[in-house]
Amino acid sequence: MTLKLRKQDLLGLLPEHLVLTRTRDADLRYLSFDDGPDPEHTPKLLDVLARHGVKASFFLVGEKIEQHPDIVKRIVEEGHMIGNHSYSHWSFRNMNLAKQLDEVYRTDAALRLFDNRPHHRMRPPHGYVGASLLAHFARRRRSLVYWSYDSLDYQDRPVGALIDRLRNDPPLAGDIVLMHDDSDKAADALDVLLPEWLAQGMRFAALPGSAA
Repeated sequence: MTLKLRKQDLLGLLPEHLVLTRTRDADLRYLSFDDGPDPEHTPKLLDVLARHGVKASFFLVGEKIEQHPDIVKRIVEEGHMIGNHSYSHWSFRNMNLAKQLDEVYRTDAALRLFDNRPHHRMRPPHGYVGASLLAHFARRRRSLVYWSYDSLDYQDRPVGALIDRLRNDPPLAGDIVLMHDDSDKAADALDVLLPEWLAQGMRFAALPGSAA
């Protein structure tokens, strides 16, 4: 956890138009989901968000977009943001820049079919942000999105433990919350917690879709 916090702190020093780790919004929180679309888990999550009237952001994997276009269409139609989470979901750590950019632009092309945006906000797989990709995005005025609140929903723990953790340490205003839609943990936890959070006055929104 210490290393992750240090990385977030360092990325947070960069301009927001290049790397967004949290927002300065004094009122909103931003749920974000990585690794979909998943035919088993994403529809259930969308049902939960619709039931509670909450919009969110989905960072999607290119090859899964091609496999499950109907789910992506539903995400867009229901008012959520779609973002770029690479084409294969392999870590960028051991890729050269040319391969990284192939992953980015292939996924942009797949996403463009659903929202007509030429580019999309990008969250690199496994959170790896390298200097070469940062420099490329800076030159092209594109945006990378990280997070300020890690839900840890990917840990091998029961959903009850996730609910307890999020209830005892909820996201703050401006937080970008990292979650995943490749299991039911996020959906099950949010179905319990969103009514509580909304009753407490918390508000949620999708991140703006512009990547430049």
